[in-house]
Amino acid sequence: MPYYIYRISESAGAVVKNLELLATFDKYRDAKQLAKKTRSEMGTSEAAQIKVMFAENELAAEEQLLEKREKPVVMEWEK
Repeated sequence: MPYYIYRISESAGAVVKNLELLATFDKYRDAKQLAKKTRSEMGTSEAAQIKVMFAENELAAEEQLLEKREKPVVMEWEK
């Protein structure tokens, strides 16, 4: 399965995520290197995120990125 690198930028209301496919790699090492390089070239004022996704196809990767996750509940003793 390939590794997909995405640039994720959120709209003003943080309701919709804009996904931009940057590259696809067969090896994790190559994907990780491009992700680090892209993050280092981004300005500090840019609000986008760079993510590496491992999925069967591009559609599955995008579905995983758009999936809404619950925040974990942190108990008092875990703080």
